Amino acid sequence: MASIKRYPWISHFLGSPTGYVVHLQKGSVRHQGVGQAFWFRPANSVLSEVPVDDQELPTLFHAITRDHQDVSVQANVTYRFIDPVSVSSRLDFGLQPAGDAPATGKEQVATIIGQLCQSHAIDHIATTTLAEALERGVSQLRNVLAEALRADTRLLSTGIEILGVQVLAVRPESDVERALQTPVREQLQAEADRAVYERRAVAVERERTISENEMASQIELATRREHLVGQEGANARRAAEEKAAAGLIDAHASAQRQGISADAEANQIRLVGEAAAAREAATMDVYRDVDQATLLALALRDAAASLPNIGNLTITPDLLSGALAGLLREPAGGAVPAGAAAVTAGTAGRVGK
Repeated sequence: MASIKRYPWISHFLGSPTGYVVHLQKGSVRHQGVGQAFWFRPANSVLSEVPVDDQELPTLFHAITRDHQDVSVQANVTYRFIDPVSVSSRLDFGLQPAGDAPATGKEQVATIIGQLCQSHAIDHIATTTLAEALERGVSQLRNVLAEALRADTRLLSTGIEILGVQVLAVRPESDVERALQTPVREQLQAEADRAVYERRAVAVERERTISENEMASQIELATRREHLVGQEGANARRAAEEKAAAGLIDAHASAQRQGISADAEANQIRLVGEAAAAREAATMDVYRDVDQATLLALALRDAAASLPNIGNLTITPDLLSGALAGLLREPAGGAVPAGAAAVTAGTAGRVGK
């Protein structure tokens, strides 16, 4: 922004890089350009500063469609001043002293461009229906406004160049907009519901697949368990058969061992019996030719060896006389057997006791 330093009877102007200054002194141009710096006398000088950078002008207005519907148009116009001298001569861009009202050049340009936009937009929208305006109104209206503003003679003569026009929105009234949005909203809601149902169906299908897989896994596990139980039973039966066979073999072996032991014991008993029988036969053969008295003496001797000790023995005369008579009886031949004599002597000794 330009700055002015004021001194008594004279002032100094220092311009900005975006402001085109026009210095008129007594109706003649003394200085003009961007970034100027000069001294001037306020009493006979007029300064105007026209911006040379791009200017943005937002505008909003209403129009009526062919089917009598009110729509609002929001647009933005970009322009610049290509002839600052003409602009300063036709619009108020003067630099006012401090305290005075500011220049109204920008407000004038905004009014001119806004009225032109509104006029051409109303003419165009009046030939379209609401549906067409909402569907293709933005692009069509942008082209219409750009061509109309660039060809406008007033703007060209003033030194204003239109750089671009942007139509941001073409919207109906709020209640009409809600009514128009309702079918779309319902359709979107229906699509959302359908998506939800499809997602649920997919979830149910996946759950069914998971359940089927779990059931198939359980069936497979049950089948394997059945095979395992059958194999374990077969193994148990085989182990029992092997154990029974081993027990039978052990029983046969034990029976054979017992039979062998019994046969051995029987043979031993038989041999012992045969030996005892042979001994008895030999003894009987020895005693066959011995007389009765000798045998009796031998028997008494053997019996005496196994009899207990006799503390007192009472012998009657009849028993003693008969025993002595039989023992002292001499056998034929006049000799007393040695065994009989020994018996007699032993008996006599016990009687003496």
